Amino acid sequence: MSAQQTEDFGKLIMRLTLGVLILLHGIPKITAGVGGIEGMLVPVGLPAVVAYGVYLGEVIGPLALIVGWYARLGAALIAVNMLFAFWLAHLNELFQLNNVGGWQLELQGMYLFTAVALVFTGPGRISVNGR
Repeated sequence: MSAQQTEDFGKLIMRLTLGVLILLHGIPKITAGVGGIEGMLVPVGLPAVVAYGVYLGEVIGPLALIVGWYARLGAALIAVNMLFAFWLAHLNELFQLNNVGGWQLELQGMYLFTAVALVFTGPGRISVNGR
């Protein structure tokens, strides 16, 4: 396997992993709605309609990553979604460690920084866009 092939395969693994894991967060929003998100936005002064953006970051973005179609945009949508999650749901944990010494937000951080990495690297050749 050439260096280019292994790099493309690595990008495929990152895309599929992030896409599937974030999509699993989006499915409950499809089935149950975004009321919980609205409840976090209104107290901080944002209109409730902003909650519908979660569909971009947790459904459209992940699907774009999974198939590799406009994957950089999909990754950017996920990154923005994660920044909102940090701000709305996890701000008080930003500088905390868990009971075994790891960062309290290591999973959320992994989602955010993997999305940012995919914005910069692109989807690789094993994708609909093929670049």
